[in-house]
Amino acid sequence: MAERTTVRRLMEEYGRTHAGEAGIRLRNTPAPLYQLLTLCVLFSIRIKADIAVAAARELFGAGMRTPRAMADSSWQDRVDALGRAHYVRYDESTSTALGAGAELVLDRYRGDLRRLRDDAGGDPERTRELLREFPRIGPVGADIFCREAQGVWPELRPSFDERARTAAAGLGLPKTPEGLARLVAADDLPKLAAALVRAGLTRGAVDELRGTG
Repeated sequence: MAERTTVRRLMEEYGRTHAGEAGIRLRNTPAPLYQLLTLCVLFSIRIKADIAVAAARELFGAGMRTPRAMADSSWQDRVDALGRAHYVRYDESTSTALGAGAELVLDRYRGDLRRLRDDAGGDPERTRELLREFPRIGPVGADIFCREAQGVWPELRPSFDERARTAAAGLGLPKTPEGLARLVAADDLPKLAAALVRAGLTRGAVDELRGTG
């Protein structure tokens, strides 16, 4: 009962996915999956989450919502969009990574990341390996993609990375992905995973949720 209360409070306060904040209506279709990949590229450096989300919104607002549109945009167009979101210091290298990544999606997967899913054959670790072949995407970016995409790619469930599991332990919740998955409906797994990471990164949040702050 205490676990359910903690989860309810956690979800009410922090249960927002990065995709949702970036305006991505995540479905198992090419455009939103590519938009999620773009968001993960933006998160793959040390930068504040709200700036990464704002950068994604600027790119999408400028029409760069598909790999073809991203590849056809100019390097300067991408730099300008990132600059409007104050995504500084890394704007030029990120523009290059986004352009190269879009070309890779087009060349290897014919613009559709569902083909990456097919190539992974239902293996979550293979999915992460294939994601890490994109420029700038490392373990953190691959984990974010799987955390968010588990809502539409069931084979990734339950996806709770180390940061989420650490926060869960601090809250007195199960420490395993399987244990955490039993606390919410399958459709809410992305929100729970995101909420745990967000709470873990917010000073004092874990103590407050446990009632010890």
